[in-house]
Amino acid sequence: MSQGMPSMVALLGLLAVAGYQHRDKIAEVFEGRKQEPGGKPGPYDQQGQGGVLDKLGGLLGGASAGSVLSGGLRDLVDRFRQNGHGQAADSWVNTGPNQQLRTDQLEQAIGPDALNTLSERTGLSREELLSRLTRELPAAVDKLTPGGRLPTEDEAARLI
Repeated sequence: MSQGMPSMVALLGLLAVAGYQHRDKIAEVFEGRKQEPGGKPGPYDQQGQGGVLDKLGGLLGGASAGSVLSGGLRDLVDRFRQNGHGQAADSWVNTGPNQQLRTDQLEQAIGPDALNTLSERTGLSREELLSRLTRELPAAVDKLTPGGRLPTEDEAARLI
């Protein structure tokens, strides 16, 4: 795995598995799952998607949602810049239209180590991961950077 970027890998995994539309459930993973009245586990404590989210949450070692989101976005944009796709990542952060990437470009930008880790942690094939991320990533980054810049940790915590 890309040892220096667990936040980025976790963020990508969560986007691939749950998608941006389930960000409230993602926040629960990072903040410690909430229990229903009477001490019963919440719906994401059960097997299925919750089990996958548990595996991804383990990458973070108790980090807060704000730090994961802020650090993950920063690491993600840096990774894309380093791998020749900074213009696309910057378009997601900045205001204006989002540039789309093909799955092969996304694979190059994310890197094989991160994809292998994501595949192992989520149980999704590389192809399914890339398909989901190609579809979800531009809009998710765009929505998580409403001011046209990467959020601070406090701002990121409020976004979730």
